[in-house]
Amino acid sequence: MAGPLAGVRVIDMTSVAMGPYGTQILADMGAEVIKIESPEGDVFRTSAPSMSPGMGPAYLNLNRNKYSVTLDAKTPADRDRLLRLIDDADVFVSNVRPAALARLGLDADTLRARNPRLIHCSAVGFGQDGPYAARPAFDDIIQAMSGLADLQGRNSGAPAYVNTILADKVAGLTLAYAIPMALYERERSGEGQAVEVPMFETLVSFTVVEHMGGHSFVPPLGPMGYSRVLSPQRRPYRTLDGYLALLPYTDAQWRRFFALAERADLAADPRYVDASARARHFDALYQDLADIVALRGTEEWLTLLADADIPHSRVNTPEALFDDPHLRATGFFQNVEHPTEGPLMAAGIPVRFSRTPGEIWRPAPRQDADRDMLGPAL
Repeated sequence: MAGPLAGVRVIDMTSVAMGPYGTQILADMGAEVIKIESPEGDVFRTSAPSMSPGMGPAYLNLNRNKYSVTLDAKTPADRDRLLRLIDDADVFVSNVRPAALARLGLDADTLRARNPRLIHCSAVGFGQDGPYAARPAFDDIIQAMSGLADLQGRNSGAPAYVNTILADKVAGLTLAYAIPMALYERERSGEGQAVEVPMFETLVSFTVVEHMGGHSFVPPLGPMGYSRVLSPQRRPYRTLDGYLALLPYTDAQWRRFFALAERADLAADPRYVDASARARHFDALYQDLADIVALRGTEEWLTLLADADIPHSRVNTPEALFDDPHLRATGFFQNVEHPTEGPLMAAGIPVRFSRTPGEIWRPAPRQDADRDMLGPAL
């Protein structure tokens, strides 16, 4: 294993998406991640389609570069095996509810009494000092509770979920940066600590960054919401034969766009002369933009904009990404040979380190594939 986290051992008692996404990032960067599964296995193993039982695509795409060991922590023998693994680990991460962890003797105080340098990370639905502490949390629920579903539906007449498990993945990213921070601090203090990553608070923080609006001030100076993002006209624009994403942003870019569009009248419009004026008239501005884009075909626009230094793009389908020239040039999608599932396609590692790059060195394991290779602790 290579990468900036080489030599770090992580005992990963997480399942589904939030935890596995975070720990896969750690594994991609060289950490030795041992995935502990119950006898029933990670529920994402059942995602469809699959070549064989227990190896669904969502599981495969969240658990590469890991080992798999099946242990039933409710039994004394397996709990003892797990504790011996944790004794030699740098990190223990779990999305088991804290009360259940405590019943199993896997809470932070108990484990850190055995291994004082341990980073004990709990991926939870809600902060454990609030009234929601014991509630279950799933992506849809957190999108709704965090205000994200309401914002997503502002222009469609009803709340809507984002078409990706955004809450899980944002919380997983947060877990992936929180653990190395704790490891860095341990190198200075010599002591481990408990880390809590709650989905709800994480998504509220993520959602309100730009949408605090007037409520950033006390008392509020206006409503919440970032007007540019919430404009009903903010969307991919219809061309004569398709769609185009287009976002002139600076004063110079808007002037160049109006010149390309032969709309000197809009360039001189006092509503659009500078960023401050545009901020008060986003709905009208984006409607004018939509009307202009509708007059030409997609390829004509792409040609016109190619050298104009104005942010733009064709609207890709997910399938089109496999043929994207930039992703091809950077080798983003990688062919991986799985020992039981055959050839697989994997999304690459976006972050690059000049001396210690991460790598995809091992596809997601079949359940309990690594019991025999982890030594006498098992």
